[in-house]
Amino acid sequence: MTAFRFELLGQNGKLRRGRFHTPHGSFETPCFAPVGTYATLKGLTPEQVKATGAELILANSYHLHVRPGAERVERLGGLHKFMGWDGPILTDSGGYQVFSLGGKVKVDDGGVTFQSVIDGSSHRCTPESVLTFQKQLGPDIAMVLDHCPPGDADLPTQRDAHERTLRWARMARDVHDRWGGSARGQAVFGICQGGIDPDLRAASAVAMAAMDFDGYAIGGLSVGETKAQMAVALDAAVDHLPTGKIRYMMGVGMPEDLLAATAQGVDMFDCVVPTRHGRNHTAFGADGTSLKLRNAQYADDPNPLVDGCGCYCCRKYSRAYLRHLAVADEMLAGILLSIHNIHFLQDLMRSIRARAEGAA
Repeated sequence: MTAFRFELLGQNGKLRRGRFHTPHGSFETPCFAPVGTYATLKGLTPEQVKATGAELILANSYHLHVRPGAERVERLGGLHKFMGWDGPILTDSGGYQVFSLGGKVKVDDGGVTFQSVIDGSSHRCTPESVLTFQKQLGPDIAMVLDHCPPGDADLPTQRDAHERTLRWARMARDVHDRWGGSARGQAVFGICQGGIDPDLRAASAVAMAAMDFDGYAIGGLSVGETKAQMAVALDAAVDHLPTGKIRYMMGVGMPEDLLAATAQGVDMFDCVVPTRHGRNHTAFGADGTSLKLRNAQYADDPNPLVDGCGCYCCRKYSRAYLRHLAVADEMLAGILLSIHNIHFLQDLMRSIRARAEGAA
């Protein structure tokens, strides 16, 4: 039995219930992976993150390549040891981060050249180099380099990015095979692009599926398109991905989007939303709406953020206390609200999994 394996355990319509196995343990799906871009979830210890129910976390190979350097992390024992997390880790290739730099990036068919946001130094990313960085970091799941254009890009730009992403994916697949495939201890996922055009999305999914990656991501959504456009593009991609492989929608973390995408057959997600919201003194409320804790309406509110929520924050503190921390700019506010927000999304995933199991 291989170390990397996706089990489809149940299905309710398109909603799926599964489990993905890695050398560092398995994680249940649908799942939400909180993001630790620089090998840390801002303000939280690994123990606090685990207490929310999170089983998989994400770090970013682009940022870690720039600082402290993938070679340094490798010398220090790899990413798991470096950040003190013993569960599964996925690293993003950095495609989105590179292309979000706009004019500081030069794209060609071989890769991208960009300037560091830290010191302005020049860096080059190719399909092989981003896998090399991730091989050095040592996560369980690595992502191929993709070309993620702006959400409002015209069709010719989207088509160019789609075709370039496929060429880069084939190069990455060849490198992965040359190194021994997932038997070397690391899975590699392909990434579907195509913007909001359903034909491009379908073509991308078909071509990626033919390359037989260990899993498949859907990138380039939730970047400015409407909810209706996202749903059409997502359906076009998901319908052409293998049922026996895990499906990953990148960069999505709002409750309503998670509910919609799991209903369309997506298995895993990641996003900075829960911790970014926490640092900005915003919490998920009972119905998934946002509670802005600086608002005066919470100054005398003795209730927890969400009645019945089992997170550390809700079990111990009132909205009034959290509002006090937020107004006083105490860093504990961001920590507690981040804990709640991650826990809230883990609870949401648990409820979605239960609905899929109920139909089994």
